[in-house]
Amino acid sequence: MDVGIVGKPNVGKSTFFTAITMAPAEIANYPFTTVDANVGVGHVRGKCPHEEFQVQCTPNNAPCDNGTRLIPVELIDVAGLVPDAWQGKGLGNKFLDDLRQASALIHIVDASGSTTSDGTPTKVGAHDPLNDVTFLEREIDYWFFNILQKDWRRLSRQSSLEGMKVEKMLHERFTGLAITENQINHAVRNSGLTSKPDIWTDEEMISMCSEIRRSGKPLIIAANKCDQAPQENLDTLLALENTIVIPTSAEYELALRKAADAGMIDYLPGSSSFEINESAGLSEAQKKGLGTIASFLEKFGSTGVQKCLESAVFDLLDLIPVYPVEDENKLTDKEGRVLPDVHLMPRGSNAKELAYKVHTDLGDNFIRAIDARTRRVVGHDHELNENDVITIIARR
Repeated sequence: MDVGIVGKPNVGKSTFFTAITMAPAEIANYPFTTVDANVGVGHVRGKCPHEEFQVQCTPNNAPCDNGTRLIPVELIDVAGLVPDAWQGKGLGNKFLDDLRQASALIHIVDASGSTTSDGTPTKVGAHDPLNDVTFLEREIDYWFFNILQKDWRRLSRQSSLEGMKVEKMLHERFTGLAITENQINHAVRNSGLTSKPDIWTDEEMISMCSEIRRSGKPLIIAANKCDQAPQENLDTLLALENTIVIPTSAEYELALRKAADAGMIDYLPGSSSFEINESAGLSEAQKKGLGTIASFLEKFGSTGVQKCLESAVFDLLDLIPVYPVEDENKLTDKEGRVLPDVHLMPRGSNAKELAYKVHTDLGDNFIRAIDARTRRVVGHDHELNENDVITIIARR
């Protein structure tokens, strides 16, 4: 499961990526700074069960910070998108190929309006950020349309003769784009189109592609550079219907994380405040800069960066954290580590699906599971709940 960071050039994608992952990425004030995709790991926050069970956890794949579990999520920062990228303009083909495995998208929009449609810097307020929202959605829709229309008439007629359902045909068409059958089914239901795809017009096919994009590549909008944005720009973005929009300053988040790493402040990503370390010997300029960021946090509640990632994972993808253990009494794995790992599972997943997430052999040889809270034995179809601690029993 990857989260893609997308947008036109020069809007702060690489700054956002670096802030959320603390992985190096080239950052500059000109278009196409990013050519090859940057890949890194961010973390979403969850409540560690160790306090509830009154044990001391020994994390393996997800650190614990005073009861907050930092659960890893893979991110990919792709090359900037320009108009008509679906036709290969700019780095369009590379951008779209890099997005194939992304399950959700964070669209970085320059809310200040200080970059043109191709990412060229301009004065604040000169560009309408709403245009960037619609253009990116259009590019993905037409990318999907380009995939869908190739030899579509012949294939759809043949499938109709063979009695193949349109959902199955669409799923086969979008194999390799990390779009599930359920997402295709949802898109077809929402489209309202006839079940005879061989008579769809181009407009109807594009409409279907829009539904597949909404279902299979859901996105939220990071209204970045909102510290510089005219209020009317923010108001326009926040008024978008059926869209999560989060005011964001990736630059401030990166500054805070660097200051925390240097021991200048105490800061937990996503927090609404930070504490200055008085023994760090900050200069007056540094104190002034941190004061500006503190005022921003007071106004917006956070820098928005962590909130974007968590909204993508918990709201768009509706994932829940689940803790597999080998010993339900001691909450340990085979090496004796307490609550070592946490996995993000789609809400509604069952115990056997968790077994496959841990290891293919566990899924193939699944017998039963045990809920560590209730000590109940449960079957393969037991639906998982948020923060469940589960032991998988499998044939050896």
